[in-house]
Amino acid sequence: MTDQRPILMVASSGGHLTQLLELSTRLRPDREQIWVSFDGDHARSALEGRRAEFIPYIPPRGYRQLALALPKAQAIMRRNRPEMVVSTGSGIALAFLPTARVWGSEAHYIESATRSDGPSHTGRLLSKFGRIRLHTQHPTWSDDRWTFRGSVFEGYESLETPTREVSNVVVTLGTMETYEFQRLVRRLVEILPDGVDVTWQVGTTDVSGLGIEARRTIPSDELHAAMSAADLVVGHAGTGLALTCFSLGIRPLLVPRSAAHGEHVDEHQRQTAVYLQGLGLASVHEADEIDFDDLALATGWRIERVGGGPDFELNG
Repeated sequence: MTDQRPILMVASSGGHLTQLLELSTRLRPDREQIWVSFDGDHARSALEGRRAEFIPYIPPRGYRQLALALPKAQAIMRRNRPEMVVSTGSGIALAFLPTARVWGSEAHYIESATRSDGPSHTGRLLSKFGRIRLHTQHPTWSDDRWTFRGSVFEGYESLETPTREVSNVVVTLGTMETYEFQRLVRRLVEILPDGVDVTWQVGTTDVSGLGIEARRTIPSDELHAAMSAADLVVGHAGTGLALTCFSLGIRPLLVPRSAAHGEHVDEHQRQTAVYLQGLGLASVHEADEIDFDDLALATGWRIERVGGGPDFELNG
């Protein structure tokens, strides 16, 4: 008899979850998918209507929170007994993939598409476990341990359109609970003229004293509607934001966070920005250097879907 146990789909909220959602239709469509992510507005909104379980947030390199998550991972594995566990990271993968091997489930780690030149800290740690299958989304660094099966960025192209007046802008800094991005907010406040309607989603970034009305998080459906109606979407160079924009036909203006300014754990957002700029799928600028002309020029593009991407084969 064919084993019909479910697949456990595990990802941190934000870009990691968005990537796994993008890949989910290309992974074993004959299996029920049960989702696990952090308990917060973004994940609950993104997973609405799906079978899902939620655990407390694990920050980047948050080993104490990771240790606390291990019993929860054991309990979720016991309840669901999945055939395989698939994760795009980050820290949540360290709780679930080694646990999956203890329970006899296949364990697959798909490195984030942000990592264009090698594995992340999470990926390097997981590579020390011999029975976890490792996948890269960039063929340039695939090898006998890291297999390339495809990428979330497959199937999109950028088309030039007439530029538009910048009258309605969405600024979104993602769902990170650890790092602020004040440099970008302050620069946009400086260069956006009075009268421009701006939706600000700023996460943990402190915007007090900047004279703007901002929200920490916005439900996915509401944010997507605002983005679709905007002349321009500006945001940090997160893969989740990029994929969301692409799905809506939007070519975003991306600004990478910088570890040197205390805005992220490392410089992987710069890798993402350079890679997407090279594909022609995004406009990219530095937070301290962006000006209004850059915003205006960025309105003259749209993204078109030209294919759904091949199956993301996990076996082998």
